Amino acid sequence: MPSTTTSPKHFVLVHGLSHGAWCWYKVVSNLQSAGHRVTAVDLGGSGVHPSRLEEIATFSDYVQPLIQFMESLSGDERVVLVGHSFGGLPISVAMEKFSHIVSAAIFITAYMPNCRDPPALQMNQYFKNLKPETYMDCRFTFKDGLPVSAELGCDYLATMMYRSCQSEDLALAKMLIRPSRLFLEDMSEDSILTINKYGSIKRVYVICEKDQVMDEEFQKFVVEDSPPDEVKYFPEAGHMIMLSKPNDLALYLQEIANTYP
Repeated sequence: MPSTTTSPKHFVLVHGLSHGAWCWYKVVSNLQSAGHRVTAVDLGGSGVHPSRLEEIATFSDYVQPLIQFMESLSGDERVVLVGHSFGGLPISVAMEKFSHIVSAAIFITAYMPNCRDPPALQMNQYFKNLKPETYMDCRFTFKDGLPVSAELGCDYLATMMYRSCQSEDLALAKMLIRPSRLFLEDMSEDSILTINKYGSIKRVYVICEKDQVMDEEFQKFVVEDSPPDEVKYFPEAGHMIMLSKPNDLALYLQEIANTYP
């Protein structure tokens, strides 16, 4: 078990597709109890953000709340960015734009683009490998054969995403989940990430071995496609690790932040 001895840090937590800041509530409590500053962000059209789905036309619209928050920080402050699942893409943009104030970035069973290819490369690989039966009752809209938006179904949440979680966490998700765009078209443009900025920040990837949404094989593909500085494994963790194993995850976030100050 990692040590909890660490100087206070500022963690910025970014949720995955269709979720919101609310999904981090257990980890926020753990980190704050350990003396850290924690900010969980609602991305555009997510959580309690006031914009509707049709008002979030571009990926820039989607990540704007995170960008605005980062802009509000002083130049001498340092933050640890944490992105879960689809949240790996927004924190990558923030790493590029604000590399001078990001001390480390942690990708939890997430997309983690490289500096060579468009971010959509990993997304396209994910959808290429996704079997139709695993969609279950999720609803997608398509354009030119590509998924444009997604609405997660209740059966999918219970069977695939929240299988390792407590029943009350699943009930909360069913109340708060919102449809979300996928931005594949935006993400198919040339990579906006550079070695000098995004590539200069220490990256740690957390593999959840029991994840049924982004399975272990795909997570390892991401790691090979964009090698981080370190890989950590959670043998029994499913996709929503922040809800099923919040204490363990909070300890590891602190250990990582202390390793890469």
